[in-house]
Amino acid sequence: MTTTPITTTGTEIAPNYILATVVFLSGLPLLFLNLWLGGIISLFGIFLLIQTATIRLRFTETSLEVYRSDSQIRDFPYTDWQNWRVYFPALPILFYFKEVKSIHFIPMLFDPNTLQNCLKDLPRID
Repeated sequence: MTTTPITTTGTEIAPNYILATVVFLSGLPLLFLNLWLGGIISLFGIFLLIQTATIRLRFTETSLEVYRSDSQIRDFPYTDWQNWRVYFPALPILFYFKEVKSIHFIPMLFDPNTLQNCLKDLPRID
């Protein structure tokens, strides 16, 4: 897989550490009740914290671009999108979008207000 440096313009969504922190902190008290369950949840929270720190979404005129640090790792052209949704908008947890060939679920590791502002002009089928 090749990566390309960030050169495009668009709206980059700022990270939001709330979901990752809540998952991590939820696992800590569970360590006292069930070591395995608490450990798995805490490790998943650490994984989400690392992803929040390194992954960025950028909305351009034609596509959603995904970056790790300074390198683009994926590009999702809007013309391939069939549907999108933010689950639990009052307390956003999950961002979903469907392309012609695949479905994507992304944990809400980004600022939900900016994400919804970027999505509002995209076509949506409910």
